[in-house]
Amino acid sequence: MSEPVQTSLLDALSPMMEEFLFFYDYTMSMIVSIGLTVLCTLTLITTTKLYDISATDANHLEFMWTLLPVLVLTFIATPSMRTLYLLEDLEPPHITIKTMGHQWYWSYEYSDYDNTTFDSYMTKEQDLKKGSPRLLEVDYRMAFPMKSTIRLLVSSTDVLHSWTVPSLGVKADACPGRLNQLTFTALRPGVFYGQCSEICGPYHSFMPIATESMPVKNFEKWINTLQAH
Repeated sequence: MSEPVQTSLLDALSPMMEEFLFFYDYTMSMIVSIGLTVLCTLTLITTTKLYDISATDANHLEFMWTLLPVLVLTFIATPSMRTLYLLEDLEPPHITIKTMGHQWYWSYEYSDYDNTTFDSYMTKEQDLKKGSPRLLEVDYRMAFPMKSTIRLLVSSTDVLHSWTVPSLGVKADACPGRLNQLTFTALRPGVFYGQCSEICGPYHSFMPIATESMPVKNFEKWINTLQAH
């Protein structure tokens, strides 16, 4: 979860989010460098007589301010294409989970197991346990084993929703009549929160997403308990 003083993105809890953070930091450093260079150049031009240049110098400058943007775009596009490739480089999933967006809650189905479907509603404020985050905790979390490739199939039964967990670096629109897919892997155990990020009605802000990563043995116990109910 984010802290009150946090001004950057959330800490990475998945390999894909690590790539996003790297690209964000890399791009921001490029932008800051470009801004400082332009500022210094403008200051130099306005405080000296650099504007009094010959036609030959002007041709050289024109070549430079054409070449430099091309180089900048190349340095930004290369890691961007790498990140996009990693997004599409899907490994065979260990577990497939289907989630459906409703007005206004989420339902989950573990396709690899029998009798493992449940609805996930936001926990009301008066029912929150001490230390639980307001407007983010739910009655039933979506659990999955850590360090395993999870495939999530996302759709909706009514209007557009969006299944989003920032710390895992995943987001997929839930569209009626369409099945979207995303994959992710959690690096450590813990509870990771998200929210619907597509305006879907008056209670759009009250359909949070709570996921829990746990060791495989704990996950198997959780599945057995869920099937028993």
